Parts: sequence; C-alpha cells; structure tokens
Amino acid sequence: MSLAYPNLFKPLDLGFTTLKNRVLMGSMHTGLEDKADDIPKLATYFAERARGEVALMVTGGYAPNIEGWLSPFGSRMATSSLAKKHRLVTQAVHQEGGKIALQILHAGRYGYSPLSVAPSKLKSPITPFTPRELSARGIERQIRAFVRCACLARDAGYDGVEIMGSEGYFINEFLVNYTNRRTDEWGGSYENRMRLPLEIVRRVREAVGKDFIIIYRLSMIDLIPGGSSWDEVVQLAKGIEKAGATIINTGIGWHEARVPTIATSVPRAAWTWLTKKLRPEVNIPVITSNRINVPEVAEQVLAEGCADMVSMARPFLADPEFVKKAKEGRRDEINVCIACNQACLDHIFNRKRSSCLVNPRACHETELVYMPTTKRRKFAVVGAGAAGIAAACVLAERGHQVDLFEAADKIGGQLNMAATIPGKEEFHEMLKYFVTRVKKSGVDLHLSTRASPEMLINKGYEEVFLASGVTPRAPSIPGQDHPKVLNYVDVLAHKKPVGQRVAVIGAGGIGFDVSEFLTKEGHSPTLDLPAWLAEWGVIDPSQTPGGVGKPQKLEPSRQVTLLQRKTSKVGAGLGKTTGWIHRAELKSRNVEMISGANYEKITDEGLYITFGEKRENGTWIEADTIVLCTGQDPLRELQAPLETAGVKVTLIGGADVASELDAKRAIDQGSRVAAAVI
Repeated sequence: MSLAYPNLFKPLDLGFTTLKNRVLMGSMHTGLEDKADDIPKLATYFAERARGEVALMVTGGYAPNIEGWLSPFGSRMATSSLAKKHRLVTQAVHQEGGKIALQILHAGRYGYSPLSVAPSKLKSPITPFTPRELSARGIERQIRAFVRCACLARDAGYDGVEIMGSEGYFINEFLVNYTNRRTDEWGGSYENRMRLPLEIVRRVREAVGKDFIIIYRLSMIDLIPGGSSWDEVVQLAKGIEKAGATIINTGIGWHEARVPTIATSVPRAAWTWLTKKLRPEVNIPVITSNRINVPEVAEQVLAEGCADMVSMARPFLADPEFVKKAKEGRRDEINVCIACNQACLDHIFNRKRSSCLVNPRACHETELVYMPTTKRRKFAVVGAGAAGIAAACVLAERGHQVDLFEAADKIGGQLNMAATIPGKEEFHEMLKYFVTRVKKSGVDLHLSTRASPEMLINKGYEEVFLASGVTPRAPSIPGQDHPKVLNYVDVLAHKKPVGQRVAVIGAGGIGFDVSEFLTKEGHSPTLDLPAWLAEWGVIDPSQTPGGVGKPQKLEPSRQVTLLQRKTSKVGAGLGKTTGWIHRAELKSRNVEMISGANYEKITDEGLYITFGEKRENGTWIEADTIVLCTGQDPLRELQAPLETAGVKVTLIGGADVASELDAKRAIDQGSRVAAAVI
C-alpha cells in the first residue's frame, strides 16, 4: 500500500511509544482554541485528521499564563478545569487511533496585550504594546507556568507537548542579543541566554515523567539581523537533547523577518537543508518543516536524510485524509495546499476562524456537512470555474444528478490564468485535483459546450446554478480602444505581445499578478531555490548570524508602472500575510507604483494622468502597452430567460459578485449552496 513512499510510512520508535509513520501535523492556530465553547468543534476537527492516519498532531498554541497570551482571553492552558474540558479532544483523537500533543506557546513581546512580558523592555514591530521586562523572580514564575501547563496537558490526556522555542516568541527572545539586553544570569553570554529553554525542558521532563513526548521547536534560522549563529543553534540543540526532549522540531524565521517562509512563492522544501545540517549533531529525531505539501516531496526529504520526520500543517487543512490517500496510492485524490494563506493565516490575523481556500470544511466540520440526499434530483451547473466545480462536486457527492457545462475545452476558468503567474505554480495542483474530483464524484462534464437557455429549459432541471463567471470591465478612459491597450485576459490567457514599457492600470490582486508576470518573463525563482535564496538575501547562518543578508537586485524583463485611482498605499487590499511579499517583489524589479492617479487619456505617447480632485500635476507615463486590470462585470445573460421560463436560478461565484476575483469566496459559496440543497 505504501510502496511509493517507503520512508514516509516507516514507523518511528521513540522508546516508550511508536509513531506509525513519519508525518507530523504541525501546529496551526485556528481560532477554535480561544473559546471553551468551541472545544467540541476542535475535537471533531482533530478526530477527522486522526482518522486520516497522521502519526502525531500538534494543537495550536496555548499560553501557559495570561502574561503569555497571544491576545486577551485567547487560548490558555493554566487550570485543571480547562484540562478537563480538553479530554473531549484527546479522547476523540485516541478513539480514531491518533496521537496529539499540546503546544505551549508563550507570546512574549509578540503578545497583543498590555500584560505582555519579555527579557527586555523592547516593543516588537508587529504589536502596539511594549512588554514589561521580567525580573529574575518573574522569569522563575514563567518557567513554573510552562511546567504546570505541561502537567495539565498530560492530565488532559495529551500524548505530549511541543514547547514553542522559535518564530521570535518568548523563549526565542531570550536567545539573541537583539531582544535580550539583560546583564544578569539570563543575559550576556550565550550560555546565560540559553538557560531559559534548557531549564524549561529539564523541569518539564522531571514533572511529566519519561513516557511523555516533549517536542522542542527550535529556530534553525532566525532571518533577522543579529540572530543566532549556527554554532549557537547546534549548541542549543545538544543542550535541549540533554535536558530531556524527545524530538526537535524546526522553526524558520521570526514573525518580524522580512523574508517569506511559508507563502506559495517560497520553493517547496526550501528549508530542509538546515535540518539536514543539524541532524548529525544530535541523537534524537529531528523534524523538518515549511512548504512540504505533497507526499513525493516528503518522501524525497526523508530519503535524502534531511530529517527523521516531516511536519505539514496547512496540508491537513486542505485534506484531512492526506496520509491515508498517500498510503493507499490515491495521490491524485489529495487536495493539495496551495500555500495561499488567504483562509488560514489571513483569517487568524483578522481575528476570524481559520478555514482553507481549497477546503471550506476545514475548521467548520460540524457546520458544513455534505449529507447524502434522500431524494435524487437533477441539477445543471453552468461554468466550470472554482464556484461551479465546487457546487457540482458537492451536489454529485451527495447523490444528485449533475450536468456541468463549460464553454472552454478545460475546467478551471480563471484559475488557469492564476497558474501562469511565476510563484503561483501550486495552482496547477489545484486544477489537477479538480479534474480528479469531477471524475470521481460522478458529475457529467460537458466541455466546449456553451449552455443556452433553450437547452437548459428543455432538459427539465430542477435548478440551475449559474457560475458563468466574469468579463473584464472597461474603465471608460478616452483612447482605451487604442491598439496598444490590452486587458489582463489578453495578456495571461491569450498571450498577446506586450512591449518593453508597460503601464498596468489597477493595483488589485490581478494588477499585481500581471506586473509579476511581465517583469519575470516566465522565470520563476520559486522553481529555483538558489536563485530564490539569493533574491531574498538568505545566507547560511554559519556564515552570518541570523542567516540574512542583502537581497539580490534583479533585472526586470520590462519597465512596468503600476497605477491605481485610490490614494491609499498600492497593494493595501492584498492579503494581510502576503501583501508585503508582493510589494517587495515588485520593488526589487523596479516597478514604479503610483496611487491617486486620474486616467485622463491614452494616445500613441502612452497614458496621461493627473492627481487630486483638481486634476493637477499632469504627467505622461510613456508606454508601449497599457494593460487594463480595472475590475470585472458578472456574466448573467442566462439568468433572465431561465427565470422567465420558471427555472430556478442560483448565482454563485463571479456571476454573483464580480468585484476582484476571489477563489476562496467562490469555492466556499459553491460548496455551501450545494450542501444546503434539500
């Protein structure tokens, strides 16, 4: 059953217990951790993944006390009453044959709380609060809180704990001079600075006994100036092993680092070389992490000796059966994480519950349920883009008869354009999965078929789901019919020629995509790890402490100017966790970004713009080509004739709301309307 991935499915003997394979479901904060009332939902969420045969799971981070809160009244494990409530989670996991560890996360100066504490009184750049500097007695209280939290986790039935020592949180802050300015026994020399994690691990081991998993998440590369050197990383790892840790997990980068670590533009398995360097230095298992999202990459990482286990977090939002499908030879049925961050991290940083763009059931398992139908009905879905595919598949999987009509010769709609953008190659995985899912679900797919009102009316469908998509909007600029003017579909789908000097009008997600497409000219650093590391200035931490240097300046393929009417910062509406990456990439390619522009006219010379309500300070943007990314209008021409004939029509996806294409919204909406059909 697992011949394709022999290393991935090799059991791992920890001495007092054995893990059935080499896959860890890494920690993710989902938002379900923050309210006791959500514990039943959390139990269902973890049970579904345990049923999918992952060897060991780690919860989202739980603070050991209120000083360690990520946010006020957020997740915490500090009382016996909370531990009792968590037995619902651990029992659900164990009933499915799984194992689970609770992550102990002390936020330190990253805490979004006025109660936050740190080794030194230094505010982080990502929170508004300045932490209180701990006294020596205060540090002792924090250590005891970690120990108490671990004991409570054991009482709650957890199989272990993960002590969060990376990503710039509390423990990590003690390790580097950058955030630890102390001169007492907890600061100064590295031996003093590393005392905190060693004391925590040693005392936790004494308290919980020998037969309890202790994972220590260690920052292999801080990606901040003045971070840990490689010698310090190795010294800490050896100390952590001696202190009693069972496993060392990999942490990459601080949250304030200006290097992307998990976004879709990061190459797959981009950081496994670090774990491979550390592995020979210790005698306990080492886990590698970040941007491992398919079983063949996980297998290769293990086969090359990079680690003893692989950690995958978001892939289990995308598909809770990831491991089971890989084991059973159903690789093509795995719903692959595309690392977009749109429904997971972006939700969390906006104080919303996590989900997943490609799997809207993630973290909503008790609410979005695809119940088998008791009455088979006949439906048509028009348009095989994201919304149409989701609706058609859910309807068919529930037992309904579904015809899916698509005018093009392949499914995917505008997702096919997204897949052409350098750095968005993961969209190809999404499209491959959709092809498989449509076949497996029993949907009757009709490609190269433009549905007409007469055809839909004559076939007697009980309901038509109109997912016919959008068309690019014309912005009404004088001269926009000039031969040098194209829209984004012309560029991305039809591959029409584009000149060397380009003005891109519209700085939403599509405008940024087009700008990246044009400046990279088909070369994607995402597929070239050395080039990507150089572009972001990532250096081996054995050469430079922290592992970060000067990013490489790249020569763009074209001279691009990106413009928007809004006076806000260009790209302000992009994803919270990825927008800065897109802005940095365009800046590195000398893209000029202009906000507050009035588009006055287009001529042979280029684009003439002015600024402000008085339309002053006019200037020419010399351009050989002008690309319009100015929004979309819904395609709904089938709606009126169908409704006139008495056919029930439900609009979904872009046909419903066309403003700024959003696959997350489309898949979620398509899935939910199909699940709600009685």
